[in-house]
Amino acid sequence: MANTTIASDPAPVAFLDRLDGALLLRDPERRRLVEVLAQRPDSASGLAERLGETRQRLNYHLRALEEAGVLELQEERRRGNCTERVLRPAAAGFVLDPGLAGGLPAPADAGDRASAGFLLTLCARAVGELGRLCRRAASERKRLATVGIESRVLLASPADMEAFVSDLTDAIAQVVARHHDDGAGARPFRVLAAAYPEPAGDAMTPTTGWSA
Repeated sequence: MANTTIASDPAPVAFLDRLDGALLLRDPERRRLVEVLAQRPDSASGLAERLGETRQRLNYHLRALEEAGVLELQEERRRGNCTERVLRPAAAGFVLDPGLAGGLPAPADAGDRASAGFLLTLCARAVGELGRLCRRAASERKRLATVGIESRVLLASPADMEAFVSDLTDAIAQVVARHHDDGAGARPFRVLAAAYPEPAGDAMTPTTGWSA
């Protein structure tokens, strides 16, 4: 039996909407296994040799990680009279469904649109919805129509912030009005714009005396 490749290239990001996957990644030992396999995919036997562990003990952890969607099968290969299953992380990084922490309020109920709480609620909804859409598109082997735009602006004062928000709101409203189509075949898309202070390392960027 020749070596059999099972999976294509891993995804850049995987969406975890199961609590067991989130809890497994919180475990230091299991997270270490994911990090080691990210460096070089391997079987339980090969990983045991690299880490000085028993294959049986590692098999238990690897099976749990695979069942939770954190690891995936890369290939099957012959080693003597046995067939080894070579595992790797399902993605370069993982995003947890915000809904795992409990229900989220609807953005319309978040209150002040200039509050950080309102923005967090918008972002949490976007992560949850986009993660589920990506999973569905992958299962149907379809490409998801999305766009992400990121930029950076330096604002000197609260007045500048207010002017920026006003201009941004007007610009988005004009673009949406120009492209909006009420036709029967039109597909709805969410449009999200956000601005927040840029962190500098672990500390907030200095705000020259005005509120962050």
